[in-house]
Amino acid sequence: MFNEFKKFIARGNVMDMAVGIIIGAAFTAIVNSMVGDLIMPVVGLVTAGVDFSGLFVALDGNEYANIAAAEEAGATIMKYGLFINAVINFLIVAFVIFMLVRGVNSLKEKEAAKPAAPAADIKLLTEIRDLLKK
Repeated sequence: MFNEFKKFIARGNVMDMAVGIIIGAAFTAIVNSMVGDLIMPVVGLVTAGVDFSGLFVALDGNEYANIAAAEEAGATIMKYGLFINAVINFLIVAFVIFMLVRGVNSLKEKEAAKPAAPAADIKLLTEIRDLLKK
């Protein structure tokens, strides 16, 4: 059983997945920093600092000054402002990731469009010549 487990772990796709998860975690930190430190300040400036996190509805029908007061009173509340913030944050993160992936794909396409190295062409032509001689 241990040998079977070692074979499973040593398979390429398991190692690729592990590397992907580690790189993904590091990439998440970069994207979160880009969104939180570079993009959200601009969004805050454009929206005049509007913060939806304080928006809520108390389901018991009473009025409360803020979320903390409603929670202290033991009221059941829907924090729809936090949901709005989460949706906005998701859209911004998704757009940033889209732009990054788009940039990487553009670089890959440029690399793929480059002509093949002449050495490979010469080797191929030499092989064809040798086959034709036979």
